Amino acid sequence: MPSFKIKKTLVLFLIFWATSTIFAHSIQANSVNKSAVVLLIAKDSAGEILGTGTGFIVKPEGILVTNYHVLLDAVSIEAAMFNGDRVQVKSILKVDRAKDFALLQLPKGAYSTLEMGDSDKLENFNSLSALGFLSENINPSEVFSEGTKKNNLNEKIAQTFGFVLGVHPQSQPSFPFIYTTTSFGPGFSGGPVIDQKNHVIGIATVEGRSINLALPINFIKPFLNIKTRISLADLLKEDKTSKEAHYYRGNYYLYVKGNTDRAITEFLSALKLDDSFVLAHYDLGAAYQNQGRTSQAIQEYEKATELNPFFPEGNSNLGGYYFRTQKYDLAVKHFEQAIEAYPNFIQAHSNLGAVLNKLNRSEEAIPHLEKAIQLDPEFGVAYFNLGNAHINQGSLVEARKAYDLAVSNGVNFLSMHWKLYDIYIRQEKRLKAKQELEIILQIEPENLEAKKKMKEFLR
Repeated sequence: MPSFKIKKTLVLFLIFWATSTIFAHSIQANSVNKSAVVLLIAKDSAGEILGTGTGFIVKPEGILVTNYHVLLDAVSIEAAMFNGDRVQVKSILKVDRAKDFALLQLPKGAYSTLEMGDSDKLENFNSLSALGFLSENINPSEVFSEGTKKNNLNEKIAQTFGFVLGVHPQSQPSFPFIYTTTSFGPGFSGGPVIDQKNHVIGIATVEGRSINLALPINFIKPFLNIKTRISLADLLKEDKTSKEAHYYRGNYYLYVKGNTDRAITEFLSALKLDDSFVLAHYDLGAAYQNQGRTSQAIQEYEKATELNPFFPEGNSNLGGYYFRTQKYDLAVKHFEQAIEAYPNFIQAHSNLGAVLNKLNRSEEAIPHLEKAIQLDPEFGVAYFNLGNAHINQGSLVEARKAYDLAVSNGVNFLSMHWKLYDIYIRQEKRLKAKQELEIILQIEPENLEAKKKMKEFLR
């Protein structure tokens, strides 16, 4: 089973979608000890490569931190060091399936380490950075094949930047995750998340289109002096009856391999072991959604939010569904619950604003849209929704400003250009109105209404 990034697909459609990530650059990238970051590869019993992940060394005797799911179904784990050295993972010190972390023991040696920080001291909008080996940049057969020349990995490691959006429970109220704008690319699984002092404060764990989660590093600290040892063979035996193993396999088949049928089988196996497994219900819903089985998908999302009423992703998906089916009051309910759980949920603020516009509650919509833009000044769709709110209130100047910012941030909706055309006509700015018609005809050359109005301009 290859390592993979747990990807939470939020069922949000075009008018809800964020296209950008905010980058913070206060992290001193050159000061991070990248030599302590390790490329991991999982192999099966035949020696075939299953996939790659990332880990990092926290003690000089070779104690390495990564995600549990990086180890899933592996018979052996090889580690490629920053200088090109390759070693076999010797044993497993600790596995926590629920929190998705593992402590591994490398062969004896004197290893370079990363210093751990205090994740309890994190505050909103603290700058963060993540380090990892993007799968697309790695050819495992080159790095790990016998007889190959040592590969220096210093050009392969990637670093991304962002900031803290909050520390909240996800689906497990018993422990929180760090919610961050910092991007975790495929292959970052198990990699370090770094604070302003270049200390590790989290493990890159969940990557999604609008949500990224890191496990706080303080969960790891109590186990750093553990003396127990287990083998990958023992772990494989334990995983045969593990709900988490079925769940992570389901994620792998759904988001990496695109094998939805196999993913559904794995999620159902996890739920057979524990029907209260929130994440399994959620991702089973995503699998059904991929197959166009909407009613079953909604049933699973509803089950996930029933088990945890403030599960952000589940509520966001339901909000999007109820918006599309014009059940606006229910959409408002679920977007509000998503925001209550995750106050800086950028897309949920924008989505809630869009729904409130539909309900002619634009005065209530504006603060949510402004919040989304505050959190992500390049969020074009939020500007579009804000323009709609100002239109509803008759504020033509403010609407035009918002639409212009939407355009400058990549939004090119036909409906928006018609609204801009109408604004310019009402403001008697005929040249500007004509330019909007030209844009409309570029987007939709056979638009009869635009052709008719353009002829009127040419008379």
